[in-house]
Amino acid sequence: MNSSYAVPAVALVVVATVLVGAFGLRISRTTSDFYVASRTVGPRLNAAAISGEYLSAASFLGIAGLVLVQGPDMLWYPVGYTAGYLVLLLFVAAPLRRSGAYTLPDFAEARLASQAVRRLAGAFVVGVGWLYLLPQLQGAGLTLTVLTGAPDWLGGVIVAVVVTAIVAAGGMRSITFVQAFQYWLKLTALLVPALFLILAWQGDGAPSHAFQEPATFREQRSVSVEDGLTLKLDRPLTVTVDGTVDGRTHDDTRLRLPAGTHRIEAGTRLTFAEDTPVPAAGRGADDALSPSRAESRTERPLYATYGLILATFLGTMGLPHVVVRFYTSPHGVAARRTTVAVLGLIGAFYLLPPVYGALGRLYAPELTLTGDADAAVLLLPDRVIGGVGGDLLGALIAGGAFAAFLSTASGLTMAVAGVLTQDVLPSRGVRHFRLGTLLAMAVPLAASALVGGLPVADAVGLAFAVSASSFCPLLVLGIWWRRLTPPGAAAGMLVGGGSALLAVAATMAGFPGGGGALHALLAWPALWSVPLGFLTMVLVSLATPGRVPAGTAAILARFHLPEELRTEELRTEVTA
Repeated sequence: MNSSYAVPAVALVVVATVLVGAFGLRISRTTSDFYVASRTVGPRLNAAAISGEYLSAASFLGIAGLVLVQGPDMLWYPVGYTAGYLVLLLFVAAPLRRSGAYTLPDFAEARLASQAVRRLAGAFVVGVGWLYLLPQLQGAGLTLTVLTGAPDWLGGVIVAVVVTAIVAAGGMRSITFVQAFQYWLKLTALLVPALFLILAWQGDGAPSHAFQEPATFREQRSVSVEDGLTLKLDRPLTVTVDGTVDGRTHDDTRLRLPAGTHRIEAGTRLTFAEDTPVPAAGRGADDALSPSRAESRTERPLYATYGLILATFLGTMGLPHVVVRFYTSPHGVAARRTTVAVLGLIGAFYLLPPVYGALGRLYAPELTLTGDADAAVLLLPDRVIGGVGGDLLGALIAGGAFAAFLSTASGLTMAVAGVLTQDVLPSRGVRHFRLGTLLAMAVPLAASALVGGLPVADAVGLAFAVSASSFCPLLVLGIWWRRLTPPGAAAGMLVGGGSALLAVAATMAGFPGGGGALHALLAWPALWSVPLGFLTMVLVSLATPGRVPAGTAAILARFHLPEELRTEELRTEVTA
């Protein structure tokens, strides 16, 4: 990609983000403006803002990369991300707004009258927020590296600095305008190039079915292996090697590799002839000792699919940056209307990433070997169209990608900073909120420099699993079950969310070795951790009936009665 076009496009997006955020800063005056935009955001603006922050690196880059590598089964990601809002609409949106809370810990305290449950909910908000921020920073680094060859940490630093400045300066009022603007930018950045790519593909004579046969190199292609990998061949493969294969060093030697497993060392360059099938590849020094989520999905596809569906369907309602936006609605009806609009906006967007994944399988299949499948969206305009036209479309996509990182990181930083300010720092004023913003971004930024990244959609999927296992039981039972008790809520979050978090940590660390059933259980924990969270919450609550908070009936009535009826009842009481 020609960086002479892409870098100015990214810079323009950053400048536009700062300017739009400055507009929000001008009308941010009170603490309520900083936390919930004074609860005055209408459904259309709020829906665009929610869609802007929800469509993250996983949506913009990760889904296309997963479709490229693993095929149409990965369409469950956009289906699950969208359907999560349907669950949110049916069970949570309006009651959550009527709770009057600022954050999820506020909701937990209002419902259960327990500081301990509040602190525990705050810890999970911070954990899920940081886990979700990691792939945003890593995706920004990947994008800037593809564009300019810059170090992979630089993109994350740029996103961190811009987001921290915007959130600390203007709070929720400011990022509402930023995220709404960035949704339409992201949609345009994928839609316009997709139309040109489809037209070029139709006139190129490329295969019309990307997934009916193994991916092949449509032209001679050299692939540089930066990290070691293992090739798994089900048939002999002829390839030109400059580097080390199976412990032997070769200098531009044409080899015929027999069927089986072959180790390719870092720094090796492989040159594949035209029409050569793309071999299956595994990452890590020993593929058997470092199985990936993709491999567990291949070994146990049904279990992995159900785990993915459950995590994405139920995880949305507990994502801190999504939930906090419903507190900005004027009332419960507006929250429901906002959710319906979000379904339409993100549904339209999710039609596009699978197109890039399918075209990537035809025009950039070597990305499955290099481990850079997330870069397919960025590289396709140059591969398919080329020339100045391809560079300009690539620049548009690069700008949209940075908008995705900025908007999602803004929402997550806002949510985490709000919890840190409310529950960790000694004061709840605006000055301490700004300090909370620095802390909210500093930890994931440091972590992104230390940990190797999963594919961004996989990393976000793990955050969904933790969210579904902790906050989904709390919200659903807290809103709809009057017998929930503080010990039950705390135990359910600890057992469900804690077990999912441990499974996520084990997966990211490459444990356990050897694949198998245990690895699949840890790689896709939602299928057992979500029921475990619900079951624990219910059983412990039933075992502690005397701990049901006083006034629970009144609190649930406030959650479920329309604001107009509650106002009329209050007037009647005052008159009496």
